[in-house]
Amino acid sequence: MSQKFDVVVIGAGPGGYVAAIKAAQLGLKTACIEKYQDKEGKLALGGTCLNVGCIPSKALLDSSWKFYEAKNGFSVHGISTSELNIDIPAMIGRKSTIVKGLTGGVASLFKANGVTTLQGHGKLLAGKKVELTAADGTVEIIEADHVILASGSRPIDIPPAPVDQKVIVDSTGALEFQQVPQRLGVIGAGVIGLELGSVWARLGAQVTVLEALEKFIPAADEAVSKEALKTFNKQGLDIKLGARVTGSKVEGEQVVVSYTDAAGEQSITFDRLIVAVGRRPVTTDLLASDSGVDLDERGFIYVDDYCTTSVPGVYAIGDVVRGLMLAHKASEEGIMVVERIKGHKAQMNYNLIPSVIYTHPEIAWVGKTEQTLKAEGVEVNVGTFPFAASGRAMAANDTGGFVKIIADAKTDRVLGVHVIGPSAAELVQQGAIAMEFGSSAEDIGMMVFSHPTLSEALHEAALAVGGGAIHIQNRKKR
Repeated sequence: MSQKFDVVVIGAGPGGYVAAIKAAQLGLKTACIEKYQDKEGKLALGGTCLNVGCIPSKALLDSSWKFYEAKNGFSVHGISTSELNIDIPAMIGRKSTIVKGLTGGVASLFKANGVTTLQGHGKLLAGKKVELTAADGTVEIIEADHVILASGSRPIDIPPAPVDQKVIVDSTGALEFQQVPQRLGVIGAGVIGLELGSVWARLGAQVTVLEALEKFIPAADEAVSKEALKTFNKQGLDIKLGARVTGSKVEGEQVVVSYTDAAGEQSITFDRLIVAVGRRPVTTDLLASDSGVDLDERGFIYVDDYCTTSVPGVYAIGDVVRGLMLAHKASEEGIMVVERIKGHKAQMNYNLIPSVIYTHPEIAWVGKTEQTLKAEGVEVNVGTFPFAASGRAMAANDTGGFVKIIADAKTDRVLGVHVIGPSAAELVQQGAIAMEFGSSAEDIGMMVFSHPTLSEALHEAALAVGGGAIHIQNRKKR
């Protein structure tokens, strides 16, 4: 006799495990299927984010920044260091300990909330049945009233640079280096490439980033992307735009990469090469031919605004559907879907999903860019406040970057918040909260911000929208 559940979730990443916990909290009999195993061969919940994505990369970013700051920034505080060293295996070990703690935490949350964990590969069949194949090959059919597909994504492979996880690695392999490469190449100047490139550059690697696009971080506001490019170049990242990789050849412990740019054919030699050109949805053996679930032209599962697929009672969330590939987007989609299963009128505001690049300085934004708004014919007022004028940033010796707020010129409603600088992710979230409630720049300007804080930069940028900033000279209105 097969098992029967109200909700079966395939995938225990940040979308799937959150959906499973929420479903159980709402009284639904819930199971979550996951097949990923750690290095010890044990089931590891949490998906890419907890195991080989968001969390481990942030652990390495924090460790590497502490080393970089100790080496380059302590003297201004009157702190001197001698014979500063970095133990790479210890740093990697710390990262692994954090990952293990968090993935184990998800297992504990499943148990506490009554979620049934099913280990193996899940495949959707017709009639909302799920085929569960265990590691030993045994097959079981699970029945469900509702199925949530949350299978996530994996790194994109490119023919010119086939990954061997030794000399040429993807984002997962770049988290496991046991020593600092002398010459490190990164293909792709997106979030993953910049973050991983920053980690190893801080530790002493000579990093070259090859980006096929002519524009740097095109999704960001142009003022932010220009500031970021200038800052990263100062930090030693050699970012080559318009550089399209055409081939690679591994020679022992090195790789020779061929690429074309405005000057023609080029080649460069690296000790390690990271391929970080994006991610693609995981749908391999996820859907039976008669499941009824449709894919779009790019291979994503087709869903509507509420993550409903072409089959009633079957939903898909996270990286496997349209939109930004972000853990927080996946989590909120999971909650929305479960709430709707329970009959609640839940929805998501896809216009206010923050994006963050956890380099130093951090880069974050929510809403629209000035360029997009102007292209749409929207008249805007802009307020900018530099961290160089922030007392808190000066005290921390972290004054690079700025906060930029864009407001509708007619209504003063905030349409975008863009930050490059210290705690950018936290400041942008404050902007997202204000925008969710339809705040105007004047509203933010009238709020009381504690002093001294980095948040005051957001306050001053809002004041600057109307020409009323206190701690900088305001731009004269035309």
